[in-house]
Amino acid sequence: MSQQPRFKKTRMANVIRMAVYGLPLLASAQWAGAADAESVTLDSMEVVEQRESYRVERSKVATKTDTPLRNIPQSISVVTDEQIRDQNMQSMADVVRYVPGVQMAQGEGHRDAPILRGNTSTADFFVDGMRDDVQYLRDLYNVDRVEVLKGPSGMIFGRGASGGLINRVTKQANWADGHELGLTYGSWQNRRMTGDFNQGLNENVAVRLTALFEDSESFRDDVELERWAINPTATFRLSDATSIEMGYEHFEDDRTVDRGVPSLNGKPLKVDESTFIGSSDLSYATAEVDALNARISHDFSDNVTLVNQTRFADYEKFYQNVFPGSDKNDTDNIIPVAAYNKATDRKNLINQTDLTIDTNALGMNHTLLVGAELSRQVTDNYRETGFGDSIDDDIKLGSVTSSSTIYSAPVYFRQSSSDPDNRSVTKTVAIYFQDQIELSSQWELILGARYDKVKIDLDDNRNGEQVASSDDLVSPRAGLIYKPLDNLSFYASYSKAYVPRAGEQLDGLTASLKSLDPEEFKNREVGVKWDINERLAATAAVYRLDRTNVAVKAPTLQDPARMELVDGQRVDGVELSMTGNLTDAWQITGGYAYQDSEITKPGADNGNHIAQVPRNSVSLWNKYTFNSQWGVGLGAVYQNAVYASTDNAVELPSFTRVDAAVYYTVNPDLRLQLNVENLLDEDYYASAHSNSNIMPGSPRAFGVSANMSF
Repeated sequence: MSQQPRFKKTRMANVIRMAVYGLPLLASAQWAGAADAESVTLDSMEVVEQRESYRVERSKVATKTDTPLRNIPQSISVVTDEQIRDQNMQSMADVVRYVPGVQMAQGEGHRDAPILRGNTSTADFFVDGMRDDVQYLRDLYNVDRVEVLKGPSGMIFGRGASGGLINRVTKQANWADGHELGLTYGSWQNRRMTGDFNQGLNENVAVRLTALFEDSESFRDDVELERWAINPTATFRLSDATSIEMGYEHFEDDRTVDRGVPSLNGKPLKVDESTFIGSSDLSYATAEVDALNARISHDFSDNVTLVNQTRFADYEKFYQNVFPGSDKNDTDNIIPVAAYNKATDRKNLINQTDLTIDTNALGMNHTLLVGAELSRQVTDNYRETGFGDSIDDDIKLGSVTSSSTIYSAPVYFRQSSSDPDNRSVTKTVAIYFQDQIELSSQWELILGARYDKVKIDLDDNRNGEQVASSDDLVSPRAGLIYKPLDNLSFYASYSKAYVPRAGEQLDGLTASLKSLDPEEFKNREVGVKWDINERLAATAAVYRLDRTNVAVKAPTLQDPARMELVDGQRVDGVELSMTGNLTDAWQITGGYAYQDSEITKPGADNGNHIAQVPRNSVSLWNKYTFNSQWGVGLGAVYQNAVYASTDNAVELPSFTRVDAAVYYTVNPDLRLQLNVENLLDEDYYASAHSNSNIMPGSPRAFGVSANMSF
């Protein structure tokens, strides 16, 4: 039986907790000080990297070159630091809520699991363009913006990125001196503090420190969260042509694992939204990340730049859960319970080199990218199953009922015959080339391809078996852009990506899978991008994304473990978006997505809809600033009914959620805001992992924040 503590308490965490608990008193004092403006004088400051619009004009995420979004033949959504602050975002689920065509699955209560164009991923995350692929729940304390790239993106990012990816651009040290402290206190004891301190030490050295502490509860019974992080960075200007950026991040997250409620008769089980089913005492997750980053950039001339970037990251992840193991039995009011735990330790070492050349050849302007990537990832996985007896594996766990939902019997964790205990070593060598060609003043062409040599060696510690695979992946991309006006572009594009047989978490390689070709994802897309004016942009895209080479069992008498490759799924979609300023006072961001999804592989699910992919979804967030002091925000998200899993047996009903905010700028150094999530207190189900793990959406929640500059 597990005896591990649910949460680790550190001395630093205790000190910061005392500061956060004092938020209501501090906020009251700041309000009182604002009422007597003549008695206090505060120096004004320029907020570091603050934007005046939700709109971003340029990005490097899709091409690795600084390119206007209207010249990129692919759908991209960018969530800026200002939008993160205005909506009081604290998680990746918050980030994608207003992003068209992206949903967030439950992730078993311990990991981010976005659904991008019908493909659920736990690994397609990047930090400053470098892979961040372990399963955990990320924070936004050190983020300047979040870039959501839609559609297969293997040409730039290599394996994975099957339906798209999410890239966090972090705050780096610069010479715009500024210091900011953010405090939040909200419903269910949401207590959170963030800090951002940037200073230029001299004309050649700048340093920055971002930090986080959070100690919160939940609308769900006995669900808790504690996390803290620090991220110091330094920038060195060696010359006008050469600079170095270095950073280190330590991040810890300790939380209760909550897998929601089961289903009954094709619908989520109707219990109070706060009801925890299973054992909260034995359901917890801990994640610890230590990451070192270094980037050197050198301009050989105005037209030639070389960038080398290295990331070493050490991840330690453990989670354990006692949860609803299957659907509720309608006849005897019984909810079966299951349990397991899993430990993952991964060390990533990644190096990228990019050479960018702006040149003219054959009367046309070219932006050339030549790059290489080397990486080594070592992953240890260990899993145990929960039993009802300390010795006998035939004695399974018991059950709970809808009126008595807490499982209090002993749970004994040990390895079952199918639980993994393995180590995998993944080595990748990649080269890539891209040419952005200006054919004329109206036509542009982008061509690129990437070659990855991916070798995976897996050692099974239980039986000593060694399994190896080697894949040669060629990921092409082509896009044609037509610009009848400088601010209007039409495009057509094709791209491809792959996922090797070890899976996105590198732990699924078996003897029967090792010789099979990797899964393949193909995207065909046409679209239009319109910069309506300097502060407002709109986009539209129509696409088809096919997933093929899905492995299914096809046993024969000679080979009972035989597998074969078949088609997997298809999504036909439309995405519309608009972001920016309608007037000087009115900002918006939002859009519409239509997704017609279908399971195409043979079997019982053939023809069904992909899990948790709504046919229609709409989102719109508005911010209106009345004057230099007062502003308000109002947003709404609508989503069609979706299915919890691919068997389409359980339906999560459609819902509309409304969010709101009020902003008050006391003075140039203090802004107060009130955020209200689910303003109309809508009963809804936010996400699922399966038919028996469905997460209720949060009821109405309030958050009061103070952002102070000094």
